[in-house]
Amino acid sequence: MDKFGDICRKIRNAEIQGAENVAKAAVRALMIKSDKKSVNEIISLRPTEPCLRNAVNFIMEDPKRLGPAALEHFEKSAQKIAEYGAKKIENGMVVFTHCHSSSVMSILKEARRQGKKFELHNTETRPLLQGRKTASEAAALGIKVKHYVDSAARFALKKADIFLFGADAVTTYGKVINKVGTEMFAEIAEKYDIPAYCCTDSWKFDPKTVFGFTEPIERRGADEVWKNPPKNVEIVNLAFEKIDPHLIAAIISELGVYPLDSFLDEVMKTYPFLK
Repeated sequence: MDKFGDICRKIRNAEIQGAENVAKAAVRALMIKSDKKSVNEIISLRPTEPCLRNAVNFIMEDPKRLGPAALEHFEKSAQKIAEYGAKKIENGMVVFTHCHSSSVMSILKEARRQGKKFELHNTETRPLLQGRKTASEAAALGIKVKHYVDSAARFALKKADIFLFGADAVTTYGKVINKVGTEMFAEIAEKYDIPAYCCTDSWKFDPKTVFGFTEPIERRGADEVWKNPPKNVEIVNLAFEKIDPHLIAAIISELGVYPLDSFLDEVMKTYPFLK
């Protein structure tokens, strides 16, 4: 098992990618070290990801005892998401996705396990190129992949039948927050009548937004984009954006496939600790 400091470094440097993977890593870290300073450090690494905060809140009473239960939740949740999401994929389809989502990958893996043959179109997702991870994992599953630069996503989407994407947060005021670019691609998908599904563990719901809290949009370091830009050039490196709910056909979670409003009702009913 990695040491607490190693896990923190990997989360900070985005070596651990995907909100659920980050949350699981945080749980493992707090099973090693769970004093108040360590908890605050873990949360500060991903201030925009409620999945991490929810997992931490779930285990805080006794991290060593409750940590395994949190990890089991994510494992079972991934299985359910894969089961529900794979039903949306049919033979001969072209699936489009952006960035890297463990939920989307679990769906693709389950669809392949069922023997379905389909193609994946995905974007490189600059500046950290998380799309390469998606493309590599999909190719290893035997899925034919067409990998596009971000600015060519319209061409990739025009040929797609379905758009699957993950989430870093779901707010009570009806917004899904995901990797920057997602809303733009969802708008293109709407233009071509391609359904866009958000695939996510329900622990990404942010209960703080019930009380008026606005989920912040993380702005990452300029050097990820351009290490030495010319004078008077400001690098704007936004990591996430809010997706208008009318662009989302439904949310695929471990609770089922629901429109956003119904999804929020189910989350509150199923997980009282998120209130």
